[in-house]
Amino acid sequence: MVEWITTTGLTDYATAVDFMETRAAAIAAGEAEECIWLVEHPPLYTAGTSAKPADLTDPDRFPVYDSKRGGQYTYHGPGQRVAYTMLNVAERGRDVRCFVRDLEAWIIAALAEFNVQGEIRQGRVGVWVQRHDKPLTALGQPQEDKIAALGIRLRKWVSFHGLSINVEPDLDHFSGIVPCGITEHGVTSLVDLGLPVTMDDVDVALRKTFDRVMTARSCT
Repeated sequence: MVEWITTTGLTDYATAVDFMETRAAAIAAGEAEECIWLVEHPPLYTAGTSAKPADLTDPDRFPVYDSKRGGQYTYHGPGQRVAYTMLNVAERGRDVRCFVRDLEAWIIAALAEFNVQGEIRQGRVGVWVQRHDKPLTALGQPQEDKIAALGIRLRKWVSFHGLSINVEPDLDHFSGIVPCGITEHGVTSLVDLGLPVTMDDVDVALRKTFDRVMTARSCT
């Protein structure tokens, strides 16, 4: 069983990390169920284990938190759905790469609920969408913007941290970092794509598609 928790308002980042670490330890000890926690944060930047100092271009803009998750710099803020995934990877096949692929597939399935085609790109973390409403690149290809990010950490085969989907954040807030170290592509959101999607809509899509994608346990 997976417990779903949705917290309204803005959740302090340090408080979220404390909760995740405590819950992950309890899951590993067999004392708690797996958990998906849906939150929003106040504006902030997080630095993953591969973050490069030069990619924090405006260090005084928002609070910056060192994070033990994989990846580089990311932004969190109002209008962005963060889904923290405290899941037992040992029971899901003990294959970290496959687990990450399943998280990507979960994001893509949730976006598809709104007729948005999310895609994975080799060498680029996250989920991307082609922007056919923008001019072609110099190579004659559609521009691509990032709509979702993910980064996890494992402790005793239990995951924490997770993923984020841009619903309606202030996209200018991403300009204080080089998101995930990628300079040649932009960032978008569901509302930026012209979709009248609410946070509640995204929560419904995440829960619906989780049952279809993540409980299939393709890593076994």
